[in-house]
Amino acid sequence: MKRIVTLIITIALLALGAGASQAVEPHKLKVGYLPTSGHLLYFVAKEKGFFQQEGLDVELFRFTNSGEGLTAIKSGKLDAGSFGTSAPLAFIAKGADFTMFGGQMGEGHALIAKPENAERFKDLKKYRGATIGAIRLATGDVVFRAALHEAGLDWRKDLTIKEFDSPAAVTEAVKKGAVDAGLTWIPYYTMAEKQGLVVVKYSGDVIKNHTCCRQVALTPTLKSREADFEHFLVALLKAYRFYQTNKNETVDVVAKYVQIDKADLHKDIYGGHLLVSPDPHKKSIVQFWDFMKKADYITSTEPIEPHINTKIYASALTDLSHREPKEKLWASLDKEFRSGDPSLHVNKH
Repeated sequence: MKRIVTLIITIALLALGAGASQAVEPHKLKVGYLPTSGHLLYFVAKEKGFFQQEGLDVELFRFTNSGEGLTAIKSGKLDAGSFGTSAPLAFIAKGADFTMFGGQMGEGHALIAKPENAERFKDLKKYRGATIGAIRLATGDVVFRAALHEAGLDWRKDLTIKEFDSPAAVTEAVKKGAVDAGLTWIPYYTMAEKQGLVVVKYSGDVIKNHTCCRQVALTPTLKSREADFEHFLVALLKAYRFYQTNKNETVDVVAKYVQIDKADLHKDIYGGHLLVSPDPHKKSIVQFWDFMKKADYITSTEPIEPHINTKIYASALTDLSHREPKEKLWASLDKEFRSGDPSLHVNKH
């Protein structure tokens, strides 16, 4: 009898061991982000366990600007990241094999100045002769250059644009008077207001609904790990629902990654100057590409459409719709995706 019991226990232990060995290991993804409240989908998906639910082990890496993050993707140090619209398009124009496959944020940039200089910068035509600080390859930089072009100014001849490596450096330059005004992004323009500066124009004031940070990966990486990236977007869609329905908790999560006052974070996130969506917004990317060419920011005769993948996002939405057929949000987002996002609109004044 003892031998039989021992044999049963041994078999049971072997079965347990086999089950453990067959357990699916989470798929690792190295993802880059910027310390901005606009990247909240990453933070919520990570902190609320949505990545884990989708079988992913996502490690987030912080960068100071888009150029640094995209260089890390290009070199293979990152699997993906969210680094503006203009920056990946500029890299693509120079031959980088990037594909944009999802969204993160839109708008969320602003021009800041000292209070005594604010009135001048309300009218784009009065920017002539000014020195403007900007972050290299930042989306807000291109938005304002495109708007200046539409207003009849040549940004290369009629004013000086001085590039900096970080939003903090732009703020400091404006405070010291090294530049007349500066372009920065959320939450840094809110932090600048705390330091006595003022927001003169939001980027949405000059190009309404413009895209900013897109999900970017090397094209070969995206193709070889398409299933992982579909689960990645499913997690971001879950985070998007959470952001819409749990405002205070979303702010608490973002506060772990963006260390500013929670009341200011709430204003940044829900105050109307930040658009949040995991949708790739293909139409807006194409229009942004055209803006960059018209403003002479890039030179390229290649179409941008081959570098935009909407299939993965569509599959992620379909997956969630099958899992949760009663969830109206997925149907609403699918309808928005299939109808195309609103056209970008340039305000010339």
